[in-house]
Amino acid sequence: MTAIKIYHALEELPQGVKTAVAMGFFDGVHRGHQKVVGAALDYARQAGLAPAVFTFDLPVSSTMKGKRLQTQEQKHQVMEEMGVEYFLEPPFGEIMGFTPRQFVEEMLVGLYHAKALFCGENFTFGKKAAGNVEMLRQLCQPLGIQVVVVPMALYGLERVSSTRIRAALEAGEMEEVTTMLGRPYQILFPVVHGQQLGRTLGMPTINQKYPRGYQIPRLGIYVTRVRVNGEWRPSVTGLGSRPTVNDDPTSISCETFIPGYEGNLYDREVPLEFCRYLEPSHKFASVEELRRAVMGWAQTALEYYRDQEKK
Repeated sequence: MTAIKIYHALEELPQGVKTAVAMGFFDGVHRGHQKVVGAALDYARQAGLAPAVFTFDLPVSSTMKGKRLQTQEQKHQVMEEMGVEYFLEPPFGEIMGFTPRQFVEEMLVGLYHAKALFCGENFTFGKKAAGNVEMLRQLCQPLGIQVVVVPMALYGLERVSSTRIRAALEAGEMEEVTTMLGRPYQILFPVVHGQQLGRTLGMPTINQKYPRGYQIPRLGIYVTRVRVNGEWRPSVTGLGSRPTVNDDPTSISCETFIPGYEGNLYDREVPLEFCRYLEPSHKFASVEELRRAVMGWAQTALEYYRDQEKK
């Protein structure tokens, strides 16, 4: 697999590189996004072009594209696994003033040497989203640039979208999320120090914090799995305020128990996949009752993955 080349600024690609470019914001890289990128990859292989993705870097604090479904690092990883060679993500502030014509002629053609462009049916571009797919065709036709508008991916007769995935996450509908993403929903946040209550109960846990600006799934208990030292391990995750041991309902934690694992993962970015919602969080009468509940959920997680392996 060719390592992906990431361009964080408006910078011309090397001379001689001609590209087929998939365009969009691609938050989540869901099944609809995969159709657009996949079409560019197929065309690039057939036409002898370099497969590229154009997006833009938007501060997580911005609300323009909604709360994030993944980190930029995760987006890069998925694109690399798909086979994308060039990932073009200049800061939004550097391109927001481009007219549609500048967007095409100066950037896509001038800097990125595009010979073919791929987008979804609702793609817009240029200052204040003044350009649409019809204008894109009009601008590209005299330049000899191929434009391919890829039909939306559907799930349940409705189009797959990042907005719809956020709603499914808020509802805890993880099977729907997995189907629309084309893979389980995953977070990749550093493991931080917690109160170490789990360790005193004989069931050490890892704690991860959702940064501001990221979509938080429905609070509650989940069957999850964690990738540790290259191996996926079944786990159970509590997402919420830990009401049995915490009196502050606004303090949200993501705490995961990995049965049979006792290693130190502090400060490591550990991939955590959410696979099934079990039940809402609630306050237990004692920490011993909480411990028994966690062990029961862990057993459910182990059985869930044993059943998955049989399929």
